[in-house]
Amino acid sequence: MNLYEQQKKNKRITAILIIAFLLLLGAVGFLVDKYYFYTMDAAGGIPVVTLIALGIAGANSFVSYFYGDKLVLSSLRAVPLSFEDLSHKKLHNIVTEMALASGLPMPKVYVIEDPAPNAFATGRNPQNASIGVTEGLLNIMNREELQGVIAHEMSHIKNYDIRTMTVVTVLLGTIVLLADWASRSMYYGRQRRDSKSKGGHPAVVIILLVLVVLSPIISRIIAMAVSRQREYLADASAAELTRHPLGLAVALEKIAKANSPVMSAHKGTAHLFISDPLHRKLDNKEGIVADIFSTHPPIEKRIEILKNMAYINTSKTG
Repeated sequence: MNLYEQQKKNKRITAILIIAFLLLLGAVGFLVDKYYFYTMDAAGGIPVVTLIALGIAGANSFVSYFYGDKLVLSSLRAVPLSFEDLSHKKLHNIVTEMALASGLPMPKVYVIEDPAPNAFATGRNPQNASIGVTEGLLNIMNREELQGVIAHEMSHIKNYDIRTMTVVTVLLGTIVLLADWASRSMYYGRQRRDSKSKGGHPAVVIILLVLVVLSPIISRIIAMAVSRQREYLADASAAELTRHPLGLAVALEKIAKANSPVMSAHKGTAHLFISDPLHRKLDNKEGIVADIFSTHPPIEKRIEILKNMAYINTSKTG
C-alpha cells in the first residue's frame, strides 16, 4: 500500500467511525425510549432519549474532529516549548529538520513534564498537527535517537493516522460515559415499567443490555487495533526518512528499559503514544489475546524489525 492509498484509507476509516458512532448511540437511545421510558407508545410521543443521544453524538463528533487535539493536549498536561531551555531548542530544531525532510508543515511542539520517556502526535491533518514529548525522553535521547522518535511521529502525521487516532480518543471516552448513562436510564426505566405493569420485549431488552455492556469494550478493541496496525508502518517510514533505523531501535530500547508510566496518560490516550505509556504487561506479549487487547505491538518485535532493516542497509552499502 502506497502513501496515497494509506492516507485515503485513514480518511475513510475516520468517516466510518463517526457514522458508526452516530448510529450506535441513536440505536441505544431509540431502544431506551421505546422499551424503558415508553415515550413512543402514545401518538405523537417524542423520543427524548434518542434526540438527546443523537445530539450528544453529533456534538462530540464535531468536537472530536475539530478540537480533539486540544482536548488530548489538555488531558496530557502538555505545555509549549520554552526556548530558554537548551533541550527544548534542540527538540524544535529536530522537528524542523524532520518536517522539511518529510515535506510537511511545521507542527506545534509540546512537552510533558514527566520523567518517563515517551512521545505522541495528535491533530486532524498535517496543517493542524501537534507533536509532544516528555522531559524524560529529552533527558535520555541523543540526537539520532530523538530524530528517530520525531520521524516516527511525523510519519503518523503524514499518513493521517493522527486524525483517526484523535477522533477515536474522544469518541471512546464519550461511549464509556454514555454507556454508564444508558445503564442508569435502564434502571429508572425499569422502575417506571414496573409501576405501569407492562411486560416489554425480552429480546430487545437483551439487545439493549448487550449494547450497553459491550459497546465500551468493542470501542476500546477498535481503538487498539487501529493503533497497532499503524505502529509498524510508522517505524518503517521513520527509518526511511532518517535513513538510520538503529536510531529509532535504540530509542525504543531505552523507552522499554525505563519501564515507567506517563502519569498524565490514561487508557483513552494510550494508543496515541509511540510506546504504551501505561507499561502494561499485555503490550509486551504476543498471541490472540494480546492482538485483541494491546494498544501496541510488542516493542521487542519492533526493535528486531528495525535492526534487521539496519543490517540489510549495511549489507547493501557494504
